[in-house]
Amino acid sequence: MTPAGRQILIINPNTTVAMTEKIGEAARAAADPGTRITAINPVYGPAAIQGADDGAAALPGLFSLVDEVLDGAGQYDALIIACFDDTGLWTLKEKLDMPVIGIGEAAYHTAALLASRFSVVTTLSVSVPVLEENLDRNGLRTRCGRVRASEVPVLELEEASPSAIDKIRVEIKAALHEDEAGAIALGCAGMADLAHALSAEFGIPVVDGVAAAVRLAEVALDIARRDVREPGTRDTKLDFGT
Repeated sequence: MTPAGRQILIINPNTTVAMTEKIGEAARAAADPGTRITAINPVYGPAAIQGADDGAAALPGLFSLVDEVLDGAGQYDALIIACFDDTGLWTLKEKLDMPVIGIGEAAYHTAALLASRFSVVTTLSVSVPVLEENLDRNGLRTRCGRVRASEVPVLELEEASPSAIDKIRVEIKAALHEDEAGAIALGCAGMADLAHALSAEFGIPVVDGVAAAVRLAEVALDIARRDVREPGTRDTKLDFGT
């Protein structure tokens, strides 16, 4: 595998094809020219992941898809889970012999590198406890001023209306003044196309987890090139106990 031959698989754990296409476009825009991006989603499961219950409901379809697509050697070099809740991420990290990166994980770490303190602006309040737990697991809870809910449902972000974007703006403005945040992590893959404009508007880094995950995957693969193992290989079919 060379930098010009990276193969990154992106799985959106929900079943909404339009969102998967949007994620794929954002990923390709962020990737190096030689990186090949494949974006897919399960055929069964929730249409949107909003909170712990939806995340649990998405796991069977997600794990089945991983088992189907990665049941072989060498086709892909890295896997990105394109749900900000990082659905199934830690199980997949343990099971797969390749870099596995969640877009939430990537956004947190990137925001923490860009500022001493950051905040997260996500969709609905029901997702906040999941994201706070993930911040704890990543060791970054104390660096995060607050996880803020814009109360914009995930599927509304497919074609974000001016009113939906305004709700996100309100939370970013509050994070700057109340949380003293120096960077913002956008807490949904559906917000991927908003990052550049919001960063320019507010004058601080606004991190899209899809782009952050793609760039981190590329760096991880470059670092791992000297490893004697070929990323993406495994001997047996996955058993997730589902």
